[in-house]
Order: sequence, then C-alpha cells, then structure tokens
Amino acid sequence: MNLYEHTIIAKQNFTKSQLDTIKNKYTNLIKKNNGELIKIEDWGLLNLSYKIAKNRKGNYLHFKLKGNGITIYELEKNEKIDNNLLRFLTVKVKKFDLEKNYFSDKKEEKEKNK
Repeated sequence: MNLYEHTIIAKQNFTKSQLDTIKNKYTNLIKKNNGELIKIEDWGLLNLSYKIAKNRKGNYLHFKLKGNGITIYELEKNEKIDNNLLRFLTVKVKKFDLEKNYFSDKKEEKEKNK
C-alpha cells in the first residue's frame, strides 16, 4: 500500500459537529475502500490566499492514510460532488512525519522545549 497525505478545505461557517460529520464520512469511506487511516489533524479555520465561492477562510482537515489507487479514486470522486467542500488535495509521500505539528501555537512549542 502507498502512503498519502490528503487535505480537505471545508466551508468557513461550519460548526464543530458538522466538521466531525465530514471527518466521519471520509474516514468510513477510506476504511470501506481498503484504506488505513494513520492520523487525522484538524488544522482549524485558516485564511485562504484568495476567495473561493465567496469564502475568505476555510476549515482545514488533514488525513494521513495508507491505501491504493482505488481508495484515492473513490475518496476524490465523493469529494468532487460534496457541496460542503471548497478544495481537496492528495499527495503521495514516501514516509509520514507524525511528530511535527505545523499549526500549533508558538507558545506551546516553546514551553515543550524548556
């Protein structure tokens, strides 16, 4: 199985429960298509570089998963027709970086290093 990092940008006006529903939907889809979910990261509400469908911000969800081409095909096929998502991106990687959190607060990072 190949390793993939998959990022979804959902609309800015979603509640926590709506984001959990999206996470569960795509987690189940990955497992249903013989994929293995390694880690889910909720990056939160971030500014977009430009407006997408009248949205200036987006809720970012990042999945690290193992799967094959069919897993990714089914995942992206379902995301194309989902009106709750603004964008998605899948990148094939050689190995996962499971320790570094790129979107953590700088204060928390400094306290951990002390």
